[in-house]
Amino acid sequence: METANAQELLRSNLSRVRIPEPTNRVYKSECCVSFDNPRSEGGLYIDMNTFLAFGKDCAGWNYEKTGNPVYLHIKQTRKLIPEDRPSKKPTLLAIGIEGGFDNNEAEYEVTYSIVVLPGHVTFPFPSVELPEKVVRLAADAILRAEGAERKEQLAAWTADTKKVSAHAMDLKQINNGVVIPPSGWKCVKCEKRDNLWLNLTDGFILCGRRNWDGTGGNNHAIDHYKETGHPLAVKLGTITSDLEAAGNGYLCFEKRSIYLILNSLLCR
Repeated sequence: METANAQELLRSNLSRVRIPEPTNRVYKSECCVSFDNPRSEGGLYIDMNTFLAFGKDCAGWNYEKTGNPVYLHIKQTRKLIPEDRPSKKPTLLAIGIEGGFDNNEAEYEVTYSIVVLPGHVTFPFPSVELPEKVVRLAADAILRAEGAERKEQLAAWTADTKKVSAHAMDLKQINNGVVIPPSGWKCVKCEKRDNLWLNLTDGFILCGRRNWDGTGGNNHAIDHYKETGHPLAVKLGTITSDLEAAGNGYLCFEKRSIYLILNSLLCR
């Protein structure tokens, strides 16, 4: 495909590219379906909308299922070591450090690219050929993020005791006819579509805090709390399959409470 056409294809799919936030889980070590990883023959494809990782075959399946076409491709290729390379005589009683014994671990060269499915149109990364800044920012953020696999390994060894909010235990919910759609969320007061918070008492979706530089939300979630006294809110887009979620910063609640509250709101 010609460069101009390839760039136009990428531009036409920018709405499916997201920059991961600190609360997002980024998978980049192993395919979520198979055991493929960056060292596999086809490498690993990171969905730049959901931040889930897929092997080459499973990436096509994910595209057909979700319609997400833009992926960060990570490929690790084993470096060839000359057979006649002289071995260094160890000077330290250690393994794998300078002066110690060679641990004979293979070395890998890592390459990155942006791939647009289904045609596997490829852009090298980093590259000035990438037409849009948001793609570069998203790819950089994915690579900088600590992998969710690593976080899960650490969590398995860490006693993470969550405090239960007294508000969650006896939270009152208003049967006001508000129905929460599965997608297409926007603030009910200003129609912003990012940085949205769901109030767990009345089901209102409102935008978050305004940042010092004018970005972010318009403070409507906070203003709503001050007006109504409804204390619990959860950030949309942060609730995972294991019911972890980002609360409003000063109120915490257990997973069972989240499930019961959200189930009530969604089933109205």
